[in-house]
Formats: sequence, C-alpha cells, structure tokens
Amino acid sequence: MKIKFRQQKIVEITRKQKTATVEKLAVLLRVSRETIRRDLTDLERSGKIQKTHGGATLPRVFGEGSFQQRMSDNAEAKMRIAQTAVSLFEDGETLFIDTGSTTLYLAEKLSEVSGLTVITNSVEIAREVSSSAASARMAGGNNNRVFLLGGEFYCDNQQTAGTMVSSQIRLFRAHHAVLTIGALDGRTGAMDFNIDEAQVARAMIEQSQSVTVLVDASKFDQLASFEVCSLAQIDRIVCDQVPPPALAEVIENAGINVIEAR
Repeated sequence: MKIKFRQQKIVEITRKQKTATVEKLAVLLRVSRETIRRDLTDLERSGKIQKTHGGATLPRVFGEGSFQQRMSDNAEAKMRIAQTAVSLFEDGETLFIDTGSTTLYLAEKLSEVSGLTVITNSVEIAREVSSSAASARMAGGNNNRVFLLGGEFYCDNQQTAGTMVSSQIRLFRAHHAVLTIGALDGRTGAMDFNIDEAQVARAMIEQSQSVTVLVDASKFDQLASFEVCSLAQIDRIVCDQVPPPALAEVIENAGINVIEAR
C-alpha cells in the first residue's frame, strides 16, 4: 500500500471514529505499528491529525465545538461527495470555496487537478491547498495557488467573515463557486444557519459563472435561518443520496444537475 493512500485511510478512519489507536490502525491497514507511528508523525506535522498516547484524534485546529463535530458527522458521505466533486473541475480553472467540512474534504482532493486558483475564506482550506501544491511542485506536479480572503477571524471554524471578506470577493471572478450549506428545500433553495457565512456565499455566487453545492442527505427538506440562493441559481448539486421525490421534482424543474456520489 502506497504511503499517501495509507495515510489518507488513517485520516478517514480517525475522522469517522474521532479517535483511533495504533494497534487498531495497524490491524485494519495490515502494516506494522512502527509504520503507523511514522505515519502519525507525518500526519500531525501536516495538521491532519493530532497524536495521542497510543493513537490519534482530530486536530485541535478544527476547534472544540461545532466545526470539529461537523468534521465527524456523516464523514463517509462527505468524503464520497468530495471524491465525486473533484472530477467536475478542469485544469486552470478558478474556484471560490467557502468554509465547511465537506469543502475541506474537497480541498484535500484538489491536488488531482492542475493549475487551479482557489479563493477561500477558510484558513484550513487555504493551508490544505497550499501545502498540497507545494508537495506536488516538488514532485513535478500541479501548480495550484490559493488566495485567503481577509476579514474578522472566527477561531471555532478557522474562517474569516464580514463585510471585508465580501468586498475582497468582488475583486475576483471565478468559473465556479463551490459551497456547503446548512439546509435545502424546494421553496427557498439553499440556506445557512450563520448570517456571515450566508453573506460570503452570496458574494461568491455573484462573482462566479456557475454554482456547485455539496450537500449530504441530512440537509434535504430542512430549514435554516438565512437564505443563500434560490434553486434557480444552482447549476449542480453533488450529494450522497438523491433527494426525496417531491424535492427531486422541484430540483429537476429548476434545471439543476444532480450528481450522486458513489
């Protein structure tokens, strides 16, 4: 098993279970405990996990509250969504990516695409794209670059938000706005629970040619406090399960391409 693939599996297992022991990882991945310990050291250095006595857990950089929980909730579905979504973007394109657990999973996959320009308000997404690009350049790979939008900083989810972020977004034009959301229904469309995050998403949509929403099935037919955009503004929805029939019909009538992750 190649080192990169094995380390990716370690991160996935840790996220699904929140903690993982060296012993269990060694058994699951069929390698020695010494190999797992070396992998954990590499992964902690890159910020993917946090080493503990005898194993690993989610890094503190994800915060102690809601964002850390969101990284664990429906982790397998979100990783499948990210793996499917990365194939939708072409070399040389410019992407707005907002803060979210699913978009962070996507950021980890973007090393598969070359020459991307990523504009984000997420410190973690910026760090992931930048570090992956640096590693890829050393190996003769992609030349992706990232712009981190500045504004008021929120520690829990490692993001910037507010009017400064929205103003800076208007300095860019992108092929795609790639967004995570808090809820989606047939009447309002995409919604979020945080007004600042909703405002950032709306600004990204205004400056983009197309809108791709990454959403797991738990968000369908739910309600959140702040509107992000109508269904008419969404071009693609990447999800782990197709929407319920009534919602699926409204989405189809809106001309949205629904892509189910496998």
